[in-house]
Amino acid sequence: MTSTDRPLLRMRGIVKQFPGVRALDGVDLEVTAGEVHCLLGQNGAGKSTLIKVLGGVHQPDAGTIEWDGGPVTLGSPQAADATGIATIHQELDLVPWLTVAQNIVLGHEPARLGFTRSGRAEDLAATLLRRLGHPEIPVRREVGRLPAAGQQVVSMARALSRDARLIVMDEPSAVLDADEVDNLFRVVRELTDSGVAVVYISHRLEEIRRIGDRVTVLKDGRTVAADLPARSTPTAQVIRLMTGTSTEHVIPPRATRSIGDVVLDVSELGRVGEFTDVSLTVRAGEIVGLAGLVGSGRSEILETIYGARRATSGSVRVGGRELRTGSVPAAVRAGMGLCPEERKSQGLLLTEPIARNVSLPVLRRFAKAGWLRADAELDAAREVITRLDVRPADPSRPVRTLSGGNQQKVVLARWLLTGCSVLLLDEPTRGVDVGARTEIYALIRQLAGQGVAVVLVSSDVPEVLGLADRVLVVRDGRVVHEAPGGVLDEAAVLDLVMEGSRDERA
Repeated sequence: MTSTDRPLLRMRGIVKQFPGVRALDGVDLEVTAGEVHCLLGQNGAGKSTLIKVLGGVHQPDAGTIEWDGGPVTLGSPQAADATGIATIHQELDLVPWLTVAQNIVLGHEPARLGFTRSGRAEDLAATLLRRLGHPEIPVRREVGRLPAAGQQVVSMARALSRDARLIVMDEPSAVLDADEVDNLFRVVRELTDSGVAVVYISHRLEEIRRIGDRVTVLKDGRTVAADLPARSTPTAQVIRLMTGTSTEHVIPPRATRSIGDVVLDVSELGRVGEFTDVSLTVRAGEIVGLAGLVGSGRSEILETIYGARRATSGSVRVGGRELRTGSVPAAVRAGMGLCPEERKSQGLLLTEPIARNVSLPVLRRFAKAGWLRADAELDAAREVITRLDVRPADPSRPVRTLSGGNQQKVVLARWLLTGCSVLLLDEPTRGVDVGARTEIYALIRQLAGQGVAVVLVSSDVPEVLGLADRVLVVRDGRVVHEAPGGVLDEAAVLDLVMEGSRDERA
């Protein structure tokens, strides 16, 4: 870590109040030029609000901010940008219909005589993508056509294009595979070696050990620890600071439960250009995991089973009945639910209340003579969100005001209310803190114990291995191996997805 006589950034006693919620209650943060400063805390601890204050999105109600030794007011995102602060948000704020190059230079386009110099913008974008190790991303392609990992790289390139002195990275590895994470860390170290400061937010503690220098921990809107050494602070201490309790087992130990008849039967399913000849069965009470690298086709398989994508071959049966391909309503009527990879853009109506998000698939249940019985809808939603410990447990609250972990619980509550027989989970704990993650794991096990057939996709290999009764390894759009969950280890899975033979099926 490069040290100076004074911090590049010093935030003192930051307070931010929203109606009914004190999101920040006197937070302190110091960041030095040339360091990777990790910001940890459970969902709802105040991390997102703090970085929005730092990015000029929110104005603090109290407290001071100093930049390079002097007081500064970050009255808008433009003011933060001009100061030298760039933020890469977990929920990427790219413009999907603009090209890669246009997104990278957005807001500071190279111009001459009032006209944007497109060629210069594309050259700059190409240079930054090469620096990030992704020269293959076409600078003229619309960003909305890129996979999630590609969009993350573009967002990073946009931050680099501003010559920022401090870059905030909020869960930057969430959609990246192992090789891409290694490349991300290479870029971060290049930045810090040149004196750039990085605030790194992640729920993956192993990443903090690899890339971090110092750690600040938030809990309930307050700083509970600062200046912790990232590499040597015991994991148990970090978890205790974040949660207030000691968490020995994040994934609940396996318990014996009854496995019933086949509920979901996928036969030779394919979609041109994405995956081929995928067959799997899931029994009542069974958890089947799909493991593989980002881009291997896992999410596409799940979305095609659910009907969000139209299959070009094969069939999907629920309870012995074949579903019409490409029809989400048919899947929902058959008793299938999906928690999608991108919960904000694909799974939630952010401006609607929790109750409406929960009741959406079964609104008819709360209708009488063509009129919606709002009280009945609220009561039903309140019951399931209380069971899942959604905080705050107010069904009338807009879902956009919830933390990431609580938003994920709302998506799960939706299918809990419908009583689905098949639940498809795509990255169910992405961006979720260790406390909420433990609760979600317990809920998944509980649903399986009640006879729900669960299919789980996750980039976190230990998560798949710890939860699944059976694991299917996906590589290049094909299932290359199948084994009981307790048989494979992380090294074996990584070997299969990177080097393993496609003929290797248990």
